[in-house]
Amino acid sequence: MLETRGLGIRFGGHVAVEAVSCSFAAGTLTAIVGPNGAGKTTYFNLISGQLAPTTGSVLLDGRLLDGLAASERARQGVGRAFQLTQLFPSLSVLEHVRLALQALMPGSHRRGLDAWRIWSDHRDLTARAETLLEMLAMRGQSSLLASQLSHGDQRKLEVALLMALDPKVYMFDEPTAGMSHDEAPVILELIRKLKTQRDRVILLVEHKMDVVRELADRIVVLHNGALVADGAPQDVMDSKVVREAYLGARPLP
Repeated sequence: MLETRGLGIRFGGHVAVEAVSCSFAAGTLTAIVGPNGAGKTTYFNLISGQLAPTTGSVLLDGRLLDGLAASERARQGVGRAFQLTQLFPSLSVLEHVRLALQALMPGSHRRGLDAWRIWSDHRDLTARAETLLEMLAMRGQSSLLASQLSHGDQRKLEVALLMALDPKVYMFDEPTAGMSHDEAPVILELIRKLKTQRDRVILLVEHKMDVVRELADRIVVLHNGALVADGAPQDVMDSKVVREAYLGARPLP
């Protein structure tokens, strides 16, 4: 469903991502791992359109996404949750999710939920938004402003926005970073549920190897911007190159 062909980017003399070619099939969760500075988030930025590549292409369902802005890629089905939250501080939790749902409606319905909107449309969007918030255990916070939420709840709200867009590709960049011990399981359980939708691709950048081992069907390892390992989780974690480059182990005999 998703493919990168020779995808790379150079910043001056520094190669941040080096000609990465990789295909991601529907129904799989792929963890992208590597040491700090390996190029994981930059690779995500190239796929989702936050950065324009120096070389290579991104394809979704066989269609080139080259030249499309991040917003258009999102409409095509590439959904991204960021490592740093990007919310509207003066909008409520419910308003965030309702607007994300509204973005999927036909163009004539995207002008805003005002006094001229048909009440049934308003009510339907609100009900769907509340259902998503219930899944994230945030129904009781629906009237709070985003700026009033804890960091962990802001991360949960971003996942709700991603789910509202119903993308073909889910991209999670360290989804549990900064969350408390009690908050993280909610996000991980949602990702497990998303895995049951066998027509979606899930990409996960994660440093917590216990999470990777539990969730991943496949592991891709980046090191210094290059793809150095790709395969089944146990095979990759047992490989010499990963033990040396990622886990910091001494070279094996």
